[in-house]
Amino acid sequence: MKFPIRHPRSLVRRKTVKDDAMAGLVLGVESVPDGLASGLLAGVNPVAGLYSYMFGVAGAALFTSTAFMAVQGTGAMAIIVADVDLASREDPTRALFTLSILTGVVMVIAGLLRLGTLLRFVSNSVMTGFITAVGINIVLGQFDDFTGYDADGGGRVSRAFDLLFNFWKVDLPTVTVGAITIALIVTLQRTKLGALGLVVAVFAGSGVAALFGLFDRDVDLVRDIVDVPRSLPLITLPVVRDIPALLIPAMSLAFVGLVQGAGVSAGFPNEDGSEQDESQDFVGQGAGNIAAGLFQGMPVGGSMSASSLVVSAGAKTRAAAFFAAGVMAVMILLLGGVIELVAMPSLAGLLIVVGIGTIRPSRIMSVAKTGTVPMVVMSITLVLTMVIPLQFAVLVGVGISVILFVLRQSTQLVTRQLVFRDDGRVEETDPPDEVPPDEVIVLQPYGALFFATASTLLEQIPSVTPESRNSVVILRVRGADDAGATLIDVVKDYASSLRNVDSKLMIVTGNRNVIRQLRVTGATDVMGTDNVYRSTRFLGESSRRAYDEARAWVDEHRQTTSAASPPEQNDEGGTTTQSDGAEAERDEP
Repeated sequence: MKFPIRHPRSLVRRKTVKDDAMAGLVLGVESVPDGLASGLLAGVNPVAGLYSYMFGVAGAALFTSTAFMAVQGTGAMAIIVADVDLASREDPTRALFTLSILTGVVMVIAGLLRLGTLLRFVSNSVMTGFITAVGINIVLGQFDDFTGYDADGGGRVSRAFDLLFNFWKVDLPTVTVGAITIALIVTLQRTKLGALGLVVAVFAGSGVAALFGLFDRDVDLVRDIVDVPRSLPLITLPVVRDIPALLIPAMSLAFVGLVQGAGVSAGFPNEDGSEQDESQDFVGQGAGNIAAGLFQGMPVGGSMSASSLVVSAGAKTRAAAFFAAGVMAVMILLLGGVIELVAMPSLAGLLIVVGIGTIRPSRIMSVAKTGTVPMVVMSITLVLTMVIPLQFAVLVGVGISVILFVLRQSTQLVTRQLVFRDDGRVEETDPPDEVPPDEVIVLQPYGALFFATASTLLEQIPSVTPESRNSVVILRVRGADDAGATLIDVVKDYASSLRNVDSKLMIVTGNRNVIRQLRVTGATDVMGTDNVYRSTRFLGESSRRAYDEARAWVDEHRQTTSAASPPEQNDEGGTTTQSDGAEAERDEP
């Protein structure tokens, strides 16, 4: 891994500094209301959202391989934080920072172990259900601040129903501020302001709230729930005793952040053509979380919206991330009083727009059209994400993905018979139901060979009967890096069945690990060591050699059997043959 921090001079380039500074200005200004909203969504001090955006984006930029990856708070991660019972900890504020650092450590470990490839095990149906539920949760979670009605209920869904049944209790000035903010966001984003329209809309909505205040119709402001400090935070160390209780939420946060970060890596290639590494991006996101946690911020991850914003604003290098962090720092130091005047329903309106944008009907329809199973899986994931804490829903979603992967792989195994012709051609046919006598059967399984497909393989290969004498079955093992105990047991049992009827099993494989496992588990004692053939770099060479030797073995044993059992004259002038110890049969005269 080539970390940018090793080459500090390359982080800021004179030729691109102007473009990067302008892009950083746009991202930094937009991140102030967005950071406050993210903290609000997570149910923590909104200032923690500001700090996480500022230190997360700068800390990650020192390590990521994707230059334009903006590591900030995401809606999915904020919802997970909201579902973590931080209030039960002895020091809830420091527990939040501990959670950020622990999430970062998990991400760094995943990156150093190069676990980026594991993300392919998460199915599209699971992620679609999960992201859709996150969007719904974001919207439902803002109704209290958007309406000014403190709904009753143990979850977002129940509180939404309570609001529905008591809609006349909403505060009209609060709803008006939120509605105006949403209308301005939708309108201004389509103008030349683009993403800056978010900032204008939030502050315009806050201006409307100030007008209501002049008529003694107060609307909740940021200052009503928190004082924005006019200074940057000091380093805060984690609470070690909270780590065991926060480990599962940290793993869930890390997983969600890494999945979203992988989308950023795929969507924003480096302009200079340099290679991108998902595992290195894991490390970068982990560094961003550690920096955010140390400086009193909440967990962060690769943000698709922030990355898209900085690219569209004209960023040329990762230096734009440092400029964005600098802009946020200046705004906190000089404009803290202005930030306190932001109206809570304006932030709620911003988050409602974000939540609705997270729900993609086209993706839902795409999964629905794929088939019944993906649709059911998506629906189960969506419902679970709505009714149970999100950190556990994430783990359940991962479990469903793994189970689906195993089931899909186990049903995709197909075994074919290879017939070697005298003209050198190889014909592929369906294998026989039973092993015939005096034959050589070459079998080629297509698909992954592991514990879940071992029973499928056993069902597809020819069965051994008492008539399957003097035959050889050759099994080409090419889809397994690790045989595993279950597959080894299948091989041993099948070889033993063949040996009991004077036949044998040969295996052709190019994997040393499989050969070693066959030896140490005693499978070669049943088969015979000389019946395991190592593949060469020439396709089919070892299989052809095994086939020729198997054919010679069958011919030799057939001649031996014939010589050992010569025909005998019976009393009536006919002949009898002795076969497998069975009683002699009389020939017709």
